[in-house]
Amino acid sequence: MNLAKIMTPKILTAHIHEDDSVRQGIEKLSGHGYTAVPVLDREERYLGCITEGDFLRHIMKTGTTDLKKHENTKVGELFRRDFCPPLKINSDREQVLDAVLKQNFVPIVDDRGCLCGIITRRSVIKALAETLNDGV
Repeated sequence: MNLAKIMTPKILTAHIHEDDSVRQGIEKLSGHGYTAVPVLDREERYLGCITEGDFLRHIMKTGTTDLKKHENTKVGELFRRDFCPPLKINSDREQVLDAVLKQNFVPIVDDRGCLCGIITRRSVIKALAETLNDGV
């Protein structure tokens, strides 16, 4: 499957860095209206994803919604490395289908582990539908 064709490139993908503050993460997540975003290191390698739930658990643990109080905690302390596993840019159709059945979006990484972009369940279904239509 040509992932580059259906992928939303990194430049158009909301993401945060592990050393961003929790406040920055909350603002980015809520500003884009997403429920999860990829977390990268400073070399742009994909590390995992952080979700609304991760931020909510942190807020409940600290007992405050005052964003100023969340400037000293880093996203790297909250996110889950095992959530939303990535696929390589050259993954085959079966790997892609398996991943999108489990995840709403799938991070796509290169051989260095750097984020290239994401594919969404919607983009995969659309590509499959176009393949079916081309075959008719």
